Amino acid sequence: MLKYLVMPVILLVVISKARAQDSTLQLSGCKRFPYTQQVAPLALIATGTLTLWRGKEEVSRYTPQTSITADDYLQYAPMLGLYAADMAGVEAKSSAWDQTKYLAISQLACAVVVQTLKYTVRAQRPNKGARNSFPSGHTSVAFVGAAVMYHEFRETKPVLAYSGFVVATAVGVLRQTNRRHYISDVLAGAGIGILITNLTYHFEPLKAWQPFSKSQNLSLLPYCSGESAGMTLRLMING
Repeated sequence: MLKYLVMPVILLVVISKARAQDSTLQLSGCKRFPYTQQVAPLALIATGTLTLWRGKEEVSRYTPQTSITADDYLQYAPMLGLYAADMAGVEAKSSAWDQTKYLAISQLACAVVVQTLKYTVRAQRPNKGARNSFPSGHTSVAFVGAAVMYHEFRETKPVLAYSGFVVATAVGVLRQTNRRHYISDVLAGAGIGILITNLTYHFEPLKAWQPFSKSQNLSLLPYCSGESAGMTLRLMING
């Protein structure tokens, strides 16, 4: 248990030492690391880890109980909101392809981290169910989607950018009231989702992979028609 408590502290120390090299990185032309953006997710992870050790039961005792399944669907709402904004023509930071790419990478990396912790920590759920409570997978999925929305629209539509966090927070609350998770699980899941997405947008993995920009006749676009919505691959052939 002790190693999970000190992990957030180690991360904070590493970041603080790395900041001392920031001016050197700027002179060398490297992309400046957004240290301040990591304070909130690291604080969430640290608080979640600490309350896993002590405090989660006390909070759970005063949490109202519900038995609804809205959180099973709401976790995907920020991602749907992202593409809905694209279809509405809202200006975003990245193309639909890059959004999809970074969203997929963030969700995959987050799933690996969350599932590894679930079956390493083996914390029991509040309903005395399986020992895979910490951290919350639903919450991490929701906050990855919310963080992607934030990065894409914070400069053009700030209200839209932050709206995903409102929905993601609702998911975290429902996971607690439905007795599926403790507050420790929800806080850690939220922090992991935000942190991994922030790192994805900073390092931009597979940035050079732009299959749809190599040809003006090939494009990937979101669509909405009647009761259906999704992504469409458009190929124009010159006769």
